[in-house]
Amino acid sequence: MSDLALPTLQTEAKRERSAIGSLRIVQTASILVVALVIVSPLFMLVIASLKDDRFQILADMGSFRAFWVSNPTLSNFAEVSNLSGELAFGRYLLNSLFILACTVGAGLIVNSMAGFVLAWGSLRGRAVVLSLVIALYVIPQESIIMPLVIMVSRAGMTDTFAVQIVPWIASPLYIFLFYQFFAQLPKELFEAAQIDGASVFRIYRSIFLPLSLPALATVSILMGIESWNQYLWPILVTQTDYARPIAVAIATFFGQDSIYWDRAMAASVLMMIPILALYLAFQRWFVSSFIGSAVKG
Repeated sequence: MSDLALPTLQTEAKRERSAIGSLRIVQTASILVVALVIVSPLFMLVIASLKDDRFQILADMGSFRAFWVSNPTLSNFAEVSNLSGELAFGRYLLNSLFILACTVGAGLIVNSMAGFVLAWGSLRGRAVVLSLVIALYVIPQESIIMPLVIMVSRAGMTDTFAVQIVPWIASPLYIFLFYQFFAQLPKELFEAAQIDGASVFRIYRSIFLPLSLPALATVSILMGIESWNQYLWPILVTQTDYARPIAVAIATFFGQDSIYWDRAMAASVLMMIPILALYLAFQRWFVSSFIGSAVKG
């Protein structure tokens, strides 16, 4: 190599290192901007929930004062977390927790069993049933909601907890997710259990279900979010406050005469905590499930 080529190579290497450094700075700045955009509404919500003046909350919106509180107070949380009284927001929170626990608990059993049967059962026409399940998934929920309201009304289920749980236990999406997971498990596992004399239900309960933690976590989180955020359905099938969930209760803070921003913000923070706890509890399996799906996809 000549003496003239060596400085040229060193200059090229320096330029390459400089370009890589610039690229990293741009990537870091982009991530920070995206993180700020995502987190800022959440941060503003928490800050607003600690202010005791609903008119000041409204005045601060749209300015940097929305991200600062000089005299934080928990009075809004104490006011909306009552189990009785004018707000009784704590009761709505318990209603939502009960509906979520029953829907997710029953949904995991029903949907996983259906997915297992479609993957390994001896049902005739499994391919047709699977195609029907996938076809049902693409039908918008709103298009069948009115016939469903008439059905539950004729059955005398309106204004109960059951009417908010039973119709949403079985879901084409979650049946398909379980089917996809079970179908990927090795065939030898199923055949070995059959040779040992295990019944189909025992193979499902003792072998396949314990192996499906990522699928169980994914369905738990998705189903929990869906149940927790239900708004239109409870409005249509409940007439009193007896079984109404928290999402409907928050709407009562936005009246025609005035909007109680302070209470609404505190209620929104309380509403966020249980579903966030559910996600954190299953985060490890949820993330691994999505990464596995992405790699296989």
